[in-house]
Amino acid sequence: DRTMPLARPTGQIPDAAWTSGFREMTEPWKGAVGCLGVAVFFAMTIGIISWQALEQSPEEWVLRGRTGGMLWERRRGALLLRVLPAGRTVAVIAVGGVPATEPPPPRDHCWHDGGQFCYTWEEDAELRLSLEPPPTPATECYGVRWTPLRPDVMLKDCFSMANVSWYGGASIRAQRWPLNSAESHAQPFVSGDFSKNPVGYGPVLERYFLGSTGVTVTVAPDVPLFLSLESNRHFCLETPAGRAAVPLRYLLCVQTPTLPRLSPSHRSPIWQYYGPAGSAAKIKRGLKSLAKKLKRHHLREGVLALGERCTAILAAAVRPDHVPSERRKRHDSTHGWDPSLIKPLQLSITLSPYTSIASPLFLRSLRDSEVASYWLSLQPRFGGCSVPLLTTWKGRLCARLNVTSKAALSWYLARARHLRQALGATYMVFEGAEGNAFLEQAVPPPAELAGDQYTGVLAAALATLGNATVISAGARSSHLPLFVQMSPLRSDWSHAGLKGVIPSVLHYSLLGYNFFIPDAVGGSLDSDTPGDQELYVRWLQIVTFLPVMAFSTPPWLCCDAWVLNLTRQCIQRHRDFVVPLLIKYSEEWLRLGYPIFRPAWWLSPTDPTAFTIEDEFLIGDEVLVAPITEKGQTWRDIYLPGEGHLWMDTNTAHVFDGGTILRNYSASLAEVPVFVK
Repeated sequence: DRTMPLARPTGQIPDAAWTSGFREMTEPWKGAVGCLGVAVFFAMTIGIISWQALEQSPEEWVLRGRTGGMLWERRRGALLLRVLPAGRTVAVIAVGGVPATEPPPPRDHCWHDGGQFCYTWEEDAELRLSLEPPPTPATECYGVRWTPLRPDVMLKDCFSMANVSWYGGASIRAQRWPLNSAESHAQPFVSGDFSKNPVGYGPVLERYFLGSTGVTVTVAPDVPLFLSLESNRHFCLETPAGRAAVPLRYLLCVQTPTLPRLSPSHRSPIWQYYGPAGSAAKIKRGLKSLAKKLKRHHLREGVLALGERCTAILAAAVRPDHVPSERRKRHDSTHGWDPSLIKPLQLSITLSPYTSIASPLFLRSLRDSEVASYWLSLQPRFGGCSVPLLTTWKGRLCARLNVTSKAALSWYLARARHLRQALGATYMVFEGAEGNAFLEQAVPPPAELAGDQYTGVLAAALATLGNATVISAGARSSHLPLFVQMSPLRSDWSHAGLKGVIPSVLHYSLLGYNFFIPDAVGGSLDSDTPGDQELYVRWLQIVTFLPVMAFSTPPWLCCDAWVLNLTRQCIQRHRDFVVPLLIKYSEEWLRLGYPIFRPAWWLSPTDPTAFTIEDEFLIGDEVLVAPITEKGQTWRDIYLPGEGHLWMDTNTAHVFDGGTILRNYSASLAEVPVFVK
């Protein structure tokens, strides 16, 4: 018979008995207990997530200033610049090169300093935001500094174009206004020559971007910068990954700083010499012939411009000591160049910092072991002689002036002054200032020539020649009294031709280069439709209102007689109407830093329509120019900026309200719509 078990003692149960009993007792309940634990875990997780969603904002202030601050947006992993008290976001910056979705902590590494915020993405990069001293009392600025923690980290900050129009930065082949519709792959932010690299950046650029929300972005000059433009999405600032961990540094401000500037001077119009160039004697006869033709067509004033090749030929004629002895006799007859032969016209000559490797100048420097002193050279790592850094210039293998050498710069400037005096030239044009010869050949440049420092150093040296000097590029040199020669454009109606003129004007002026020489009327580069009289006229109507009028093809060679008469009228209008305006607003530019040529949004800063207008421009605040840029059209829509202002058509004397659009406004081929406020 089975007997009932004895009653359990009331004392402590032995461990072995307890473990065994529990194992036996829980065996049937394992599944239930496990499910209950999982349920509790999920319930707690969902509760925490719900609390975070309800209690924590997707945006977190990381640095506050007096009138705004910087926020971190968790969803996109982006920095936001916001102004107060309206709480308006003026810039959205998507970060790259770090785990963007990882949010900074509520308490940063620089918590002890209220003017900074620091955060480190482990093994990737460090971010440091700081309040910076403002250039004016009404401005607030924030410094952004990314430091990579590994050499292979490529830093990349992308500025959104959503609801923001961006201006400034680099010139491109088919210039756009604003930059939103431009496209460019990531490439070094260095001035370049479109004839060498059509998809690269052009001769004038600044590390400065302006958004329609009032924010400005200024990148530090010593940062090795790459820029990319993705149409209607964003533009990105990048630093290259490499052996050295290079920081990305830029300044965000809510108001544009101004700089003191000087004003250059130039006589207009410019007539580019197009005659024979085989010898100094032929050039001399050609200049006299062109001067007589201009006089015969009642176009006596202006400047005759010689290109680099013609200048070199005349230079050899007036400086026979640079010509081999057996050839000196042939040059004696042209030694006495007399500038009075073309009066009242003045002469412009063209130089460049390049010399052919076959020139006596370069060969002499080789013979005297002075290559490194006068020309850019590659320095050997382990002793030995320097090797000249050769590059191509106008189809020839050349060496380039070493602007880091005081001896080379002094020699070059002295040579330019002597040549100007010998030829009786009033103006000097310096081509080839753009580009970085080291980067073009994938050679790391020396620190003193990184980025666009070559252009800046050369521009500063050329400014000592006086305010009748023209340079082909600009980089951190807008404060210098120099004219900047715009890039050649195609002889067509595209953005690489006529449609690119006004966007280029606005781009140059916004960056501080108000004194520029536009490409010649009709364009300088060949197209599929040469000799387009309508294109010539519409181009002429635009350059009438720019600082200088330039011609490569005289009107009597390309067009009907009425176009020649129109050219005379435009030159007269430029002298009597435009030049006084330029003088007036150049004084304002010197005093306040305002551009002379202004976009429509200058008078309508809150109207989104004004931000994308690229075929009109203002001279100061009082003249609006709205030319025709479409082939075959004799009408256009015209936006009149400035609500509350009145605008009068100078052709009809009709008056219209500002802040309105004139639909299908008539403008015959002989007319250009111009309004005065």
